[in-house]
Amino acid sequence: MTPAAADPDDVETLRAALAAEREARLAAEARATGAEAMITHLKLVIAKLRHDKFGASSERGRKLLDQLELELGELVATAAEDAARAESQAGTRPGSPPPRKPSRGSLPAHLPRERVVLPSPSACPCCGGRLSKLGEDVTETLEVIPRSWKVIQTVRERFSCRACEHITQPPAPFHPIARGRAGPNLLAMVLEAKFSQHLPLNRQSESYAREGVELSVSTLADWVGTAAATLSPLHALIEAHILAAERLHGDDTTVPLLARGKTVTARLWAYVRDDQPFAGPAPPAAVFYFSRDRTAEHPKRHLASYSGILQADAYAGFGDLYLASRKPGPITEAACWAHFRRKVFELAEVARAPLAAEAVRRIDRVFEAERAVNRRPAADRLTHRQSVVAPVVADLYAWMLETRGRLSRHNDLAKALDYALKRWAAFTQFLSDGRICLTNNAAERALRGVALGRKAWLFAGSDRGGERAAMMYALITTAKLNDVDPRAWLADVLARIADHPVSRLDELLPWNWQRAQAPATAAA
Repeated sequence: MTPAAADPDDVETLRAALAAEREARLAAEARATGAEAMITHLKLVIAKLRHDKFGASSERGRKLLDQLELELGELVATAAEDAARAESQAGTRPGSPPPRKPSRGSLPAHLPRERVVLPSPSACPCCGGRLSKLGEDVTETLEVIPRSWKVIQTVRERFSCRACEHITQPPAPFHPIARGRAGPNLLAMVLEAKFSQHLPLNRQSESYAREGVELSVSTLADWVGTAAATLSPLHALIEAHILAAERLHGDDTTVPLLARGKTVTARLWAYVRDDQPFAGPAPPAAVFYFSRDRTAEHPKRHLASYSGILQADAYAGFGDLYLASRKPGPITEAACWAHFRRKVFELAEVARAPLAAEAVRRIDRVFEAERAVNRRPAADRLTHRQSVVAPVVADLYAWMLETRGRLSRHNDLAKALDYALKRWAAFTQFLSDGRICLTNNAAERALRGVALGRKAWLFAGSDRGGERAAMMYALITTAKLNDVDPRAWLADVLARIADHPVSRLDELLPWNWQRAQAPATAAA
């Protein structure tokens, strides 16, 4: 029985109802406290996973982080729902404590502010006297304006000369694509949604139709193909920039390809130039290639003119690139310590093998010693490695040899140790070259979006579609690597590229475009 339903004269019943309500409130507060503690814990774990490039996130992949973020979201939503119900129940009870105010950060300062002043009384409600303003309290609420569409009408007036009857008229307006009347911002939105947010064209078409704009899939596909052709000169410049690097990261991932009513496993290859770890001045960039299979001929073709350093896993298809007889010269092999650590970590985590756990601890000492020179010049890195890191690696190597001698060749840990021991020259190459990184994480990060996108677009429709996707991934990933908004960059480039001089096309590359826009932004 609730207090509202109890007899007002039945004091004992009212006391029992209040006691029950108080007990329920205390239980709800206890649950809320426990939920807050769990939320804080999950936020800390997620922050550690994002920050630690060589920790558990390397072994468990995105699945663990995605699961934790999903769990955190559910807990936060549950806590908010319970808090809202508790406040609604306690708000009308006399003597109830005021609800706790959540601690929130300030809203972004760069957003425009719209002032809505609530009407105030013109006179004192108590005595009717004149009011004078003491100040004001401002409550900020984040709001969004729904996407709006418009048709731009470009009017070209015709004039005739009264004297000679010559007719003059401005030239026709430029459209980013010849076969369509889509503006650059619309094209950029479609491209970024398809290749960055992984929204297939049929879903985009349905979304636009709900907003009252009918754009068929064939129309959108035509725009995508034509825009890709328009942007291809920039892709060629990015590709040349990457192949001029002293060191590259290389990796590949699977891409389902539609073929005669079924799907086959195709490949998307990524090569990333990132000189930031050794304080190189060149901007980062990424290039992608599509192939129907994973044969060695593909990396041979991709890197036919390259003879620098390649950081990659132990894929056998790279083997011919490292031969001394290769023309124009052998590529220097640099192995990935993260791959090696992952193999050992899985045994320590799953099989609870003490020797595997010891191997992980010793490998982590190498990573810890290396962190001190991240983003330092190559000469400083080399000096530190030879004096500090090399002894740690030597101790690890001696321990691996001694441990491997006591294990059967069928032992899982023996296989994991052999993975590194058989390629020890490639694993220790970083000790003699300050430009080399310890891991191939740069290439893996570049391919992460493709792995996530597979869940949305399911498969590539054709070889040409895969090649077009590879080109667009290169443009968008390069923009992101240079901290440039891909949609804004694509819109600006599509609006300017047709009239831009070919000799100055490099001005439209993401890293140059960013620097060109900075002064205008600052002046604004």
